[in-house]
Amino acid sequence: MRVNIVHLKKYYGSTRAVDDISFSFASGQIFGFVGPNGAGKTTTMRILATLDEPLDGDAFIDGISVIQYPDKARKLVGYVPDNLPRHRDMSVHEYLDFFGRAYGLKGGHRRQVIDRIEEFTNLMGIREKALVALSKGMAQRVSVARALLHDPPVLIMDEPAAGLDPRARIELRELLKMLSWQGKAVLISSHILTELAEICDGVVIIEHGRILRAGKLDRILANTTDIPKRTVHIRTLDRHEELYKHLLQTPTIEKASLLVDNTVEAEVNGGEDECCDLLAGLIQYGFRVREFRQRRAGLEEIFMNVTKGEVQ
Repeated sequence: MRVNIVHLKKYYGSTRAVDDISFSFASGQIFGFVGPNGAGKTTTMRILATLDEPLDGDAFIDGISVIQYPDKARKLVGYVPDNLPRHRDMSVHEYLDFFGRAYGLKGGHRRQVIDRIEEFTNLMGIREKALVALSKGMAQRVSVARALLHDPPVLIMDEPAAGLDPRARIELRELLKMLSWQGKAVLISSHILTELAEICDGVVIIEHGRILRAGKLDRILANTTDIPKRTVHIRTLDRHEELYKHLLQTPTIEKASLLVDNTVEAEVNGGEDECCDLLAGLIQYGFRVREFRQRRAGLEEIFMNVTKGEVQ
């Protein structure tokens, strides 16, 4: 199962919400969809979930066009919006039963499916609770359960971790891992980039409706051209204070800190060449370097360096 977004465009007047974007992800993968507010994430997801139509372009789920065959595509997608509708007169179980019927599940089979999904999403203890009385974390679990009722191979999740407490976020993260192990293709938008980096196989960074970076996460993190500075950890056998003062006087060092274990953390202006020159210079000055380690850039650093933070 593969999802392909091909030259997708969606404009609202002069605002280009989605401006000719293309990317793909597949079964067993979790792809993070990140960008500033108003970048075009929700619009793209709604098109993929057949809830909106693009001005141009298309999206294909297992080769099925979401534009030409929305009914067929809809059966392959589970969509988790950023907010669950809170019906005052409906319990969690009644809500899932309603959607089970809407998906065409019948009789005993429907009851078996709902029971299994409620257990999988840890809803058994609140199945009789009114939707309006749910916390944010509980509501998100109900929304995920509803999206899983028809066992779709593709999950589209719009900010599912927004507003969740730490425990609920951890539970959601573990649930997503299990779904990917089951072979689901997952596209998830989130502003919690550190958590995305822990679970995602790939990432799409979007701003002003245009893709800035897309692909496997390890390749994006390894692209050193996106990071104009490097953070290095340096440890010597002795002369720790002298090393710290020396680095503060080095032109390529923007800032340095002496840590409690006598390791010096320094921020180097430049790339691999400047780091190599720094190490060579330290050895030339007689410092006995026992460790020189460059800290790998994280998703947050990549995001901050490739986006401008401007809202349309």
